[in-house]
Amino acid sequence: MKLVNRIITFVLVVALLFTGMGTTVEKVLNDVKLGLDLQGGFEVLYEVESLVDGQEVTEKVLADTTTALNGRINEFGVSEPSIQVEGKDRIRVQLAGLDDQSSARELLSSTANLTFRDVNDNILLDGTDLKEGGANASFDQQNQPIVSLTLKDASKFAEVTKKVLAMGPPNNLLVVWLDFEEGVDSYAAEVKKAPKDQKFKSAASVSQVLNTTDVMISGNFTVEETKNLASILNAGSLPVKLTEIYSTSVGAQFGEDALNDTVFAGIVGVLLIFVFMLLYYRLPGFISIITLTIFTYLVLIVFNGINAVLTLPGIAAIVLGIGMAVDANILTAERVREELRVGHTVKEAFKLGSKQSLSAIIDAQLTTLLAAAVLFYFGTSSVKGFATTLIISILLSFVTAVWGSRLLLGLLVNSGYFNNPAWFGINKSKQHHIDEGITSLDLSTKFDKLDFVGNRKKFYALSTIILVIGIGILAVFKLNLGIDFSSGTRVEIKANNEISQQEVVDYLDKIGFPNSDVVISGEEKDTAVMRYKDDFSQQEVLDFKAQVIEEFGHEPSLSTVSATVGKELALNAIYALTLAAIGIIIYVAVRFEWRMGLGAIISLLHDVFFMVAIFSVLRLEVDITFIAAVLTIVGYSINDTIVTFDRIRENIDRKETITTKEELANIVNKSLRQTLGRSVNTVLTVIVVVVALVFLGAPSIQNFSIALLIGLVTGMYSSICIAAQVWYTLKAREMDKKGTSVVKKEKKQWGSDEPTV
Repeated sequence: MKLVNRIITFVLVVALLFTGMGTTVEKVLNDVKLGLDLQGGFEVLYEVESLVDGQEVTEKVLADTTTALNGRINEFGVSEPSIQVEGKDRIRVQLAGLDDQSSARELLSSTANLTFRDVNDNILLDGTDLKEGGANASFDQQNQPIVSLTLKDASKFAEVTKKVLAMGPPNNLLVVWLDFEEGVDSYAAEVKKAPKDQKFKSAASVSQVLNTTDVMISGNFTVEETKNLASILNAGSLPVKLTEIYSTSVGAQFGEDALNDTVFAGIVGVLLIFVFMLLYYRLPGFISIITLTIFTYLVLIVFNGINAVLTLPGIAAIVLGIGMAVDANILTAERVREELRVGHTVKEAFKLGSKQSLSAIIDAQLTTLLAAAVLFYFGTSSVKGFATTLIISILLSFVTAVWGSRLLLGLLVNSGYFNNPAWFGINKSKQHHIDEGITSLDLSTKFDKLDFVGNRKKFYALSTIILVIGIGILAVFKLNLGIDFSSGTRVEIKANNEISQQEVVDYLDKIGFPNSDVVISGEEKDTAVMRYKDDFSQQEVLDFKAQVIEEFGHEPSLSTVSATVGKELALNAIYALTLAAIGIIIYVAVRFEWRMGLGAIISLLHDVFFMVAIFSVLRLEVDITFIAAVLTIVGYSINDTIVTFDRIRENIDRKETITTKEELANIVNKSLRQTLGRSVNTVLTVIVVVVALVFLGAPSIQNFSIALLIGLVTGMYSSICIAAQVWYTLKAREMDKKGTSVVKKEKKQWGSDEPTV
C-alpha cells in the first residue's frame, strides 16, 4: 500500500502544481513588463547646459552625465534604459516598464546638488563629501521620517561643526540645501517663510563638535519624500543642468509580429526539447518536462516580483537558464544510466547517480552564479539586466531541475512500479552483473575510438591558426559595428497622420536611403525614427529633406548620434568579465586546482575571440545584443568546462596513484568520452531552440541567434579540446619536473562523489 501511496502522492503533487499554474498563468503573462525593444516606452530629449559659468560641456562631461543618469534609472529597478548622446549638447533617454513617467522625469533631471552651509550661506560641505550609496530613508527616535547620511571624513565634519558652533546662538545652525542657487537663494530669506515653503531641507542647531560620519537630515518630510531624497542623493549629482526639450512615446524596435514570431519560435524549440528528453531519457525525461515547465513559470513570477522588464538580453539569459536546467536533468539521467549498466538496481542506480551528479551540478552552477554576480555588480544597462535574469534562472533551476526533479523521480522510482531499466532507456542486454565488479570507468562509450589527449597538439594548432587568421581578419576588416558602437545619424520623420513601419521602409527604399530599422513613435503613431551608421553629407541632407517634405509635408529632423554610451557599455562588460574570470580561477583553484582554473579561462577566451572573428568574417552587425550573446556563451562555456573537470577529478580520485603520463592520459580520455554524450545532448537541446529562433524568429534577432549557435558549438569544443588538454599538458609537465606520481586526494566533495556500494 505504501508503494501505491507514492504514485498517488506524485499524481497529486503534479496535479496541484499544474492546476495552480494553469489558473494563474494568464495573469502572470499579462503582468510581464516588456523592455523598450519589445514594447516601446517613452523618451525624453534633454539639452545639456553648464552649471558653472565658463564650464565647457565636453565629451567627458556628457559621458559622466550618462553614467549619473543610468545610476538614477537603476533606482527604479532593472529597466535597462537606452541612453544616447546626440550632437554636442543633447542626451536622449528612453525608458520602458514605468507607469509613473512624471516621477521618472523629476528624478532624471534633478541636479541633486547637496550642500551644507552656515546661516550666511557659506558652503561648508557638498555632495562629494557624501559616501557612495550613503543616503538612506530612516526614522528618528520619535519615529519621524528622516534621511540618514554617511560622510567620507569624520575629521572634516568635526571642523565644520566647530566653525558653526563658534558662531554662537542663534546662528549656530548647519543648513542643508538641495540645489542652492547662488545669488538667488539665502537662508535669511527662506527662514521667514512658512516651514512647508522653505527651500532648504533642514537647519540643525550645533551644540557640540561632532567627530562622526553619521548625519541625519530631519524636517517636515513624509516617508515618500525621504525615499525620493535618498534615491536622488545615492544616484549622484549630475555635473550639468538638464533642460527637457520634448518628450513622447516611442515604438518598439521589435514589432508585435516580430515578437510573436520569436515567442512562437521559442515555444517550438522548447517543445522539441521535450520530445527529445522523453524519447531519449524516458522516465527522467518525463520528469524534466514537468520541472522545466515549472522553472519557466517561476522565472516569470520572480521577474514580475522584482518589477524587472524583459528585453532581448533577458530572453538570452532565460534561454541560458533553460539550458542549465536541462543540463542538470541530463547529468543526473546519464549518471543513473551508468549505474544501471554496471548492474545496480533501479533504486540503487537512482540513489548513486543522484549523489554523483550533484557535485558537477553544484560546481557548474556556482561558477556561473559567481560570474553572474560580478556582471550584476559591475555591469550596467543590458549587462546588469542579463545578469539579473541569469541569477534568477540559476537559483530556480537548482530548486526545480535538481531538488524538484529528484523529489518527483524519487517518488516514482521508490514506488516499485518502474524497476525495469527500459524506463531509463537501458536495455537489459547492455547491463553487466554487479558481481562482475565493473565500474563506470570500465564501461564502453560511443566515443571510445576518439583519442583527445593524443590529438591535443592538433587542437592547439587548429586554435592557433584560427587565432592568427582571426587577428588578421580583424586588423583588415575590423568589426561591422552597429550604431550602438559607432557614430551615425538619427532621422525623425513626422507625418500628418498615422503611418506604418512597412510604409516608411518602402518609401526609404524608393528614395535611395534604405533602412529596415524603423521605429514608429508618438502618441498618434505619426512619427518614424530610424538610425543610419554613416553621417549624411551636406548634399545628402538637402536631398533627403527635399524628398521627405514633398511626401510628408514636414521637414525631417537629422542629428548626429555619438557612440559614447555604447563604448562605455562595452568597456564595462569587458571589465566585469575580466573580474568574473579572476573569480572563476580562484573558485576553481580552491575546488579543483589552479591548472583547471587556467584551462577554464583559456577556453572561455578562445570561445569569445572565435565568435568575434566569425562576426568579422561574415560581416554581421555587432550591436548591444551581441554583448548579450557573448555573455550567454561565457555561461555555457563555464558550465561545460566545469562539468568536464569534475569528471576528470572524480576519476583521478578513484585511483590510489597515477604513476605515468600514459595512465593520466587514459583517465582524461575516459573522462572526456564519458561526458561527451552529456555535452552533445545538452548543447543539442539548446541548439534546437536557437535554430528555431534563426528560422522562425524575427529578422532582428537573427544575428543574436547566429552568435549563440556559433558559441554553443565552440563552447563544447573548447571545454573538451582546449580546457582539458591545457590541464593535461600542465599536469604532465609537473610529473616530468618533479618525477612524482599524481596521488589521490582524500577529500569530501559535494554530495559525496564516491559511491558506497
